[in-house]
Amino acid sequence: MLRFAVTLFAVITSSTCQKYGCLEGDTHKLKPSPEPNMHECTLYSKSSCCYADFTEQLAHSPVIKVNNSYWNRCGQLSKSCEVFTKKIECFYRCSPHAAHWIHPNYAAGIQSVPLCQSFCDDWYEACKDDSICVHNWLTDWEWDESGENHCKNKCIPYSEMYANGTDMCQTMWGESFKVSESSCLCLQMNMKDMMAIKYLLSESSEESSSISSSEEHACQKRLLKFEKLKGDEGEQTR
Repeated sequence: MLRFAVTLFAVITSSTCQKYGCLEGDTHKLKPSPEPNMHECTLYSKSSCCYADFTEQLAHSPVIKVNNSYWNRCGQLSKSCEVFTKKIECFYRCSPHAAHWIHPNYAAGIQSVPLCQSFCDDWYEACKDDSICVHNWLTDWEWDESGENHCKNKCIPYSEMYANGTDMCQTMWGESFKVSESSCLCLQMNMKDMMAIKYLLSESSEESSSISSSEEHACQKRLLKFEKLKGDEGEQTR
């Protein structure tokens, strides 16, 4: 039964890719395709906008840098904070759905990707005791001639840089993400996203930025069914 849910995710992914393709970043493919040998970001292995080789640099902990962007300018990230940072990196680099929210003025960027409030709160909780020196990871670094990032300001705890999970999600990556008003029609960077994607990519969602009660109800119903399938699968493997 859980296999059916995974298959559904692959079908939704495939149809979405045909319409949107991939972002135009330096590590992105032109079109998504399967990457069965991914070292990390395996959520997107059935249809990925990144190559498996790219994920090697995310596979070992602690992550030092991704391309020329260092993650440890204020010390190594804690394991819990690194997990969430990887989720965001994987979505941007590898998700075939990211191009649905392509930035209107920058083909390599995203804008207003709806994240679940619970995801943002958990991300903040995981990172609040780590240190950071930039408010906006996209614009606030100082870049040297070799393209490597450096701090302009002193390192302070995430809890001082950002007021809460909402503030962090909506400013850390500039305009890339927003906190959704819905608890279901939003992304959590895990298998539950397959339920939300179906509705977020629908024509009605594109035509209107508001969330209809019928879409919310349908999403919640599917999510409950998916969680029950996972629960049943877990019972069978004990």
